[in-house]
Amino acid sequence: MSTLLTRNSKSLIRMFFSYDFEMSVYLFIFILLLALELVYFRIADKFNIIDKPNQRSSHTRIVLRGGGIIFTIALWIWSIWYGYQYPWLLAGVTLAAGVSFVDDIHSLPDSLRLVVQFASMFLVFQEVGLLTVEDGGSWFMQGLIVLAALIVCVGGTNIFNFMDGINGITGGYSLAMVIPLFLLNRKYAFMEESMLIVIGLSLLVFCLFNFRKKAKCFAGDVGSIGIALILTFCMARLMMVTGDVAWIVLFLIYGVDGVLTICHRIMLHENLGQAHRKHAYQLMANELKIPHVVVSTIYMLLQLAVSLIAIYVIPDTVAAHWIYLVCSAVVMAIAYILFKMKYYHLHEEYLRSISFQKETEPKENSTLTKPFPTSVKA
Repeated sequence: MSTLLTRNSKSLIRMFFSYDFEMSVYLFIFILLLALELVYFRIADKFNIIDKPNQRSSHTRIVLRGGGIIFTIALWIWSIWYGYQYPWLLAGVTLAAGVSFVDDIHSLPDSLRLVVQFASMFLVFQEVGLLTVEDGGSWFMQGLIVLAALIVCVGGTNIFNFMDGINGITGGYSLAMVIPLFLLNRKYAFMEESMLIVIGLSLLVFCLFNFRKKAKCFAGDVGSIGIALILTFCMARLMMVTGDVAWIVLFLIYGVDGVLTICHRIMLHENLGQAHRKHAYQLMANELKIPHVVVSTIYMLLQLAVSLIAIYVIPDTVAAHWIYLVCSAVVMAIAYILFKMKYYHLHEEYLRSISFQKETEPKENSTLTKPFPTSVKA
């Protein structure tokens, strides 16, 4: 009996020190990420990596751009500390984030960025195992699946980028995806838990400077594209392990707003590559004057509620998940359409006002416009 108690005591002591060490590692990584973000602010300020507001923006002051580079840095730190377990993912995210960072500084052709995004997603698929054909499987069918998945996932990545328009929304919404993924990983063990935690820590660091009334930095394309690829990898791993594509419900709120806004712009015959302010969250922040942080919180809590219901309330079957996904998407789509029907006229009035200003503004006064400052202190 005493021998058994001794063994149990030793086991508990080892567990305690193991847990304590792991928490110390995460605390160190958090502090390191915080320090690196502050270093980046100094670099961005020195080299004038800033976001200037324009008539299509939802902000009115110059802010440092590219703070979302911390997500890719976090992936590198995790890989170095825990041993390069997902090398293809690391390569894909680094490639996409690197090109996006260059685009944040000097605009690149849309075609180049799209090619890089497809190449990066292809690397992510290699990590997930989607490019592997099982014995007896059809290369043709697998190719069709990969092609369809590439189009959907690259489209979703760009929706993530389009939705990055107000303070707090990218960091907050990403956390609203990481938390359910962490909970699901406890059940299905589809990926390394430590990676989800480190990515979550990088999101917390970013939110310290962005999820606020006066943001000190924006994510930039380097941030929105980078975190979108990382989350796509996590969701793809979940779907591969469970065989349940309906877990795309973890991306539902962004998906509905993004897809329906694209449909709306196609109906208006607009150039989809041109900046705009037609997303529901933009109407809330700009035309309805709802504070950015409040709008971001609404999106975050909506997605958390949808995801947690899927995890804890809906029966754990593929059929039940699909029914829930379809019903939730229909409800959110109806809410989106009703919201647009009620408030979109405010945006049309805004467009008419800026068009009138351009027509009536004397050409000789255009040279008197006060230039933006070339530097901003974080």
